[in-house]
Amino acid sequence: MTPARRGRRLMAEINVVPYIDVMLVLLIIFMVTAPLLTQGIKVDLPKAGAEPLPADVLRDHDPLILSVDAQGGLYLNIGDNQESALDAETVVQRVSAVIRREPKTPVLVKADRAVPYGEVVAGMVLLQESGAEKVGFITDPAETRDRRKR
Repeated sequence: MTPARRGRRLMAEINVVPYIDVMLVLLIIFMVTAPLLTQGIKVDLPKAGAEPLPADVLRDHDPLILSVDAQGGLYLNIGDNQESALDAETVVQRVSAVIRREPKTPVLVKADRAVPYGEVVAGMVLLQESGAEKVGFITDPAETRDRRKR
């Protein structure tokens, strides 16, 4: 080896600056798009202090959610257009198809607090006609512990 080659060593470092730039760009993209991905029906949930469902129930099957908005419209989280109101027959057909395919699918009702109780019961009757044996409610857990202490 010549003396000029002895002084020159191989560089064994990785330049991580381009990777950091890419990660920051991806972070910004995800931060901007995440709020846009939340979709569903605007429902003002009632406050209740119920225990959440066990994680193993929700891990095995995605829950089937019947939403009732303030005007009494029925919506399901399955199907082509989830943001359009459904009639009673369509709700029964879709729910019974899901329950026939996966009998252990959790069935939940998400109703606005301004909806009359009769509308919620009518939706639950449709779920019962479809073959749902157990029906749960989705509530907002905030403020319930404060009310119990009073």
